[in-house]
Amino acid sequence: MECLFCEIVKGNIPSTKVYEDETVLAFKDINPMAPVHILVIPKEHIADSAADITPENSAAIAHIFEIIAKIAKEQGLDNGFRVIANSGEDGAQTIQHIHFHILGGKKLPEKMA
Repeated sequence: MECLFCEIVKGNIPSTKVYEDETVLAFKDINPMAPVHILVIPKEHIADSAADITPENSAAIAHIFEIIAKIAKEQGLDNGFRVIANSGEDGAQTIQHIHFHILGGKKLPEKMA
């Protein structure tokens, strides 16, 4: 099987979509860590993790962050939110397809570990 997120993009695995355009898909996390927990991914598997961002794929990453701001507004996260990109084993990354978590909807703890 291809990576989980590639299968979601293809529609082979269901997701609760929040946003979609030609290059980006955003959907609710199935194990939310906050009242709002949305994953934002490039539809194309352009990188495994944030460690793989390059000049060649950085325009897609910039677009993702524009979409993150749009989603945060639509979700009513006016008082703030967190964006996380886990990278590699020590960063607790479980799916090797670059993705960003939007977390919000409550006061998040300042300490991460």
